[in-house]
Amino acid sequence: MIRTPLRPLARILDARTKGENPDAIERENIRLRHEEMRDRSRLRAESRLLVLALAFVGAYGVIGVQMGTLAASDPVEPRASVTEATIRAQRADIVDRQGRILATNIETYSLYATPQNMVDPAYAAAQLASIFPELNEERLLRDFSGKRKFIWLRRKLSPEQKQLVHDIGEPGLQFGPREMRLYPNGSLAAHVLGGASFGAEDVNAAEVIGVAGIERMFDERLRDPARADKPLQLSLDLAVQDATEQVLAGGMRLMNAKGAAAVLMDVKTGEVISLVSLPDFDPNDRPRPAVEGSPSDSPLFNRAVQGVYELGSTFKIFAAAQGMELGLVNPQTEIETKGPMKWGRFTIRDFHNYGPKLTLEKVIVKSSNIGTARVAMMIGAERQQQFLKSLGFFEQTPLEITEASGGKPLLPPKWSELSTMTISYGHGLSATPLHLASAYAAVANGGYRVYPTILRQPLIQKGERVMSEKVALAARDMLRKVVTEGTASFGEVEGYEVAGKTGTADKPKEKGGGYYDDKVIATFASMFPVSDPKYVLVVTLDEPVDTMGEEPRRTAGWTAVPVAAEMIRRVAPLLGLRPTIEPTAAAGITLAKN
Repeated sequence: MIRTPLRPLARILDARTKGENPDAIERENIRLRHEEMRDRSRLRAESRLLVLALAFVGAYGVIGVQMGTLAASDPVEPRASVTEATIRAQRADIVDRQGRILATNIETYSLYATPQNMVDPAYAAAQLASIFPELNEERLLRDFSGKRKFIWLRRKLSPEQKQLVHDIGEPGLQFGPREMRLYPNGSLAAHVLGGASFGAEDVNAAEVIGVAGIERMFDERLRDPARADKPLQLSLDLAVQDATEQVLAGGMRLMNAKGAAAVLMDVKTGEVISLVSLPDFDPNDRPRPAVEGSPSDSPLFNRAVQGVYELGSTFKIFAAAQGMELGLVNPQTEIETKGPMKWGRFTIRDFHNYGPKLTLEKVIVKSSNIGTARVAMMIGAERQQQFLKSLGFFEQTPLEITEASGGKPLLPPKWSELSTMTISYGHGLSATPLHLASAYAAVANGGYRVYPTILRQPLIQKGERVMSEKVALAARDMLRKVVTEGTASFGEVEGYEVAGKTGTADKPKEKGGGYYDDKVIATFASMFPVSDPKYVLVVTLDEPVDTMGEEPRRTAGWTAVPVAAEMIRRVAPLLGLRPTIEPTAAAGITLAKN
C-alpha cells in the first residue's frame, strides 16, 4: 500500500511561496489518514459480523429442517448405526440329548402407540384395558391425550392378542415385527434353561439376551450369527426330566415339603440327565426376583445347585471309604459304638442304641453317628480334608449354568477335632445336592472323580483317581445293604438293584444360629443298578413331614427314599435299562433226557 506523504515537498514549497503555514498541510494529511484507517476497520468488522450472522442462520436453518423432518416422519426408537451395535435378533435353539427342542425363537409383534395419529383415544384406551388387564385405562387415556409422540404398550403379543388389537381399528395403534424366545415345554427344565429377555430394541427388531441359567452362560454362543443354525445340545433327556419333575412334585406334596431337588447323573460321563428344583417357574413368563424374605423362598432359587445344605448321614460312606483306602479298617472291622460319645461339652448320640460294637459295614447299614465319628478320629482332620477336597467339596461345581457359581460349600472356619467327627456324619459342612451326586459318582464308577456337565458329553470322563476300585466296590456293597437291610428299605425297586444312603439333618435357623427342633433336610443319595452302576440319583426334600402314620415322621427313610424309589421305577425304562429278572424254579416240571 502506497501512503501519501504527510509533508509533500511540492505543496510545502508552494505554501511557503504564498506565505502560508506548511504545518497546516501536515495536520490535514494526518486527519485524512486517520479517517481512512477508521473506515477500513469499520468495513472489516462489518464483514466479519455478516459472515458470523450467515453462519448462525445456516446452522439454525439445518436444525429447523431436521426438527421438521423428525416431526413429520414415523416415530421409531433410536438405534445405533455402527456395525458393532446392530441388533442381533437371531438366537440358536437349545435341544436335549435326543435333539428335541427346549428353547427356540418365534416371530411375533410388539405394540406401540402414536397418539398424534389417533382418532378416538378414549375408545382405544378402554379396548386396550379390556384386552390387557394389566394396563390401566385412565393412565392410557392420559398418555394418549398428552404431548408424547411414541408410547410402548407391549413388548410381545400372541397372535390372538394381535388380532384383538387389530380389530379395534385405531390407526394410532401400530405393530412392530420382532422375534421372541419360546420355551415350548413350559416350566420343564426351567432352572436349567433360565430364561431370556429383550436387550436393545426398536419397533422393527429386538435383541434376545439370556438372563439366567444356560441361556446366560452361553449367551454369546447362542447369539453368534455364524452358529445360528447349530443348536446347543444339552445332556438333559426331555422324557426323563418330565418324569422326574412329575414324581418329585407329587412326592413334595405328599410329604408336605417346602421345596425339593433331584439330580440324576451318568456316573462315567458326568452328564446331568435330569436336574429339578421345586417350586419352579415358567421361563416364558419369568417372575421378578424377590426383594425381601429368604432367597430360597423364590421359585427362581435353584435348590439343586444353589441350595447349600448339611446333607446328614449321606456323608458316612466317605469316612468308611477313606478308612478302607488308608488300610485302617475293612468292612468287618469292629467299631466301638457305645454311647453317648463325649467331646468336651458336646455329646454325640445315635438315633438308636446299637450296642457296644458294630462292624464297619453295620455302622453304615445302621447309620451310626458314633461309629462313623470313631472312624473319622482314626483318619484325622488333615487327611479327611484332603479326601473331601478330592471329591469336590471345597469348590463350587463346574456346571455350565450361571447359578452354579453361587453354590460353594460352607466349610467350618476352624477344622477342629470335633469338626472332623461331625463332618464324617454330615454335620458342620454344607454342600449342594449336585456336589453329593458328583461324589457318589466316584464311588459308583470305580473310584474316579467326576465333573458334572449339562452339555452332551458322550465320551467317558476319567478324572483323577480318588479311591481304589476295590474300595469303591466294597463301599457299593455297603450301600446296597443299606437298601436291603437298613434305613433305606423303601428304596428297593424290583429289577434295578438300588444302593444308597439316607441322610436326615436338622435345618439351621436363618437368624440367631442353632437348629430347628421340627424341621429337617431329608436326602437320599443312590446309584443303580449296583452290579454295574450307570446312574446316580440324589433326592432332597426341604422340611418334609410324613403325616400318613399315627405320628409325624421326618427322617429320609420315610420321606426322601420312597420318592426316589418311585423316580427310579419311572425313569429306568426311559434310560434303556432292562430290569434284572431273578430266575425261579419251574415248579412241577421234571427235565429228562431222551
